[in-house]
Amino acid sequence: MPKYPEITVQLVGQDSNAYDLLGICRRAMIKNGLSQSEIDKFTQEATSGNYDHLLATCLDWFDVE
Repeated sequence: MPKYPEITVQLVGQDSNAYDLLGICRRAMIKNGLSQSEIDKFTQEATSGNYDHLLATCLDWFDVE
């Protein structure tokens, strides 16, 4: 179960650029009213590894389509 199952992000069919995927998730967090500290925590975790780690972090935090 993701940390925020009520936030759905559409990553399938998107440009596979890591910056684009990160932006999609960050915009979803802002739209859903998450705090800047929570957004920063996600960003730090998501960017602390390689591309596969970024995808895994997205899956851990959100409902991914």
